[in-house]
Amino acid sequence: MKASRLAAAGTVAATAVLALSAPAFAHVSVQPEGTAAKGGYTVVDFKVPNERDNASTTQVEVNLPADHPLASVMPQPLDGWTVKVTKSKLDKPVTSHGQKIGEAVTKVTWTADGKGIEPGFFQKFPLSIGALPEDTDTLVFKAVQTYSDKEIVRWIEPQKEGAEEPEHPAPTLALTAAVEGGHHGSAAAEDASHTEGTAEHTSEAASAGDTTARVLGAVGIAVGLAGVAYGVLAGRRRTNA
Repeated sequence: MKASRLAAAGTVAATAVLALSAPAFAHVSVQPEGTAAKGGYTVVDFKVPNERDNASTTQVEVNLPADHPLASVMPQPLDGWTVKVTKSKLDKPVTSHGQKIGEAVTKVTWTADGKGIEPGFFQKFPLSIGALPEDTDTLVFKAVQTYSDKEIVRWIEPQKEGAEEPEHPAPTLALTAAVEGGHHGSAAAEDASHTEGTAEHTSEAASAGDTTARVLGAVGIAVGLAGVAYGVLAGRRRTNA
């Protein structure tokens, strides 16, 4: 009896823990592919899980921060989804990295061509963004998730310092310190640059090695000819003697 009661209590406790923790995993979130350095460019993924058992997610709308407009916003083509980029004029033009911005992308909307995100699945929606602002540590994006049964969930509540996490927190991107030396490329760009540099170095080394081989070959041929000539002359001297 005691064992069965303990088992039942354990089951109830585990169920309660899962029930309390489940919403945390269902949040729409944003993460960079690599780093998101201030003043730089990066690719971010908006991760959208389906938190319903009887409906699919058919539309995802991401609103970009109006207080820190981004000069460059480019979505990546995604199979099964149609993407729409919305630009708007800013109430007050801003200057970012010496560039005056009067119009910026304010919203990106993905609409499913088919079933969308079905129950039990999630989907990542990539965006290339930049240049990232240098006067803030975070960027807050407001997301709207629409289901096939017309239900709409708005992930728009900002996280207040020292307060509990809101029920529908807005996706928040943490920015890292600016890269020293003014390099604003992404990790992918750095890898490409490194690969290109390595290829050039290898090519130069191969070219140098080829030149050295040619020189040594020419010297060897010259030495060989000299040896043959010396042998011929020595033979003639012996014959005359």
